[in-house]
Amino acid sequence: MTDWKTNGIRVVRSGELDLNTPQTPGMTRAAAITHARAGANKLWAGTVVVEPNAKTGAHHHGELETVLYIVRGCARFRWGERLEYFAEAGPGDFIYVPPMVPHQEINASPEMPVEAVVVRSGQEPVVVNLVIESEEQPAEVRWTDSFHPAK
Repeated sequence: MTDWKTNGIRVVRSGELDLNTPQTPGMTRAAAITHARAGANKLWAGTVVVEPNAKTGAHHHGELETVLYIVRGCARFRWGERLEYFAEAGPGDFIYVPPMVPHQEINASPEMPVEAVVVRSGQEPVVVNLVIESEEQPAEVRWTDSFHPAK
């Protein structure tokens, strides 16, 4: 019989997030759901705060899938072989980053931080930094399909 008291739901309080994660200048990552903190085996979840005008270098996360939920601010993402595409996301928007996609995360605001929740499909902190000669004028991409027509 399973002991649901010790093997059930875990709540990680906002003051209990773990800052002992790989950091990028201008960004602060904090882990919430990990194997050590909650017993998760297939997911990692946490938060990221991106300071005004901060951006990452080009990188990808190997075979991991990543989902971000924007809580506050305006996030800009560039992606592609030469970071030739971009999209922006604001509060309430979700972003999906497939495995192996070269991308760059940017805070589009000079005044307000971007705050987001991040969920990854694995526990490893995979970041593969890339050297990419980027496009000066990336093309904006708006996601559309039969359920979400262009606005």
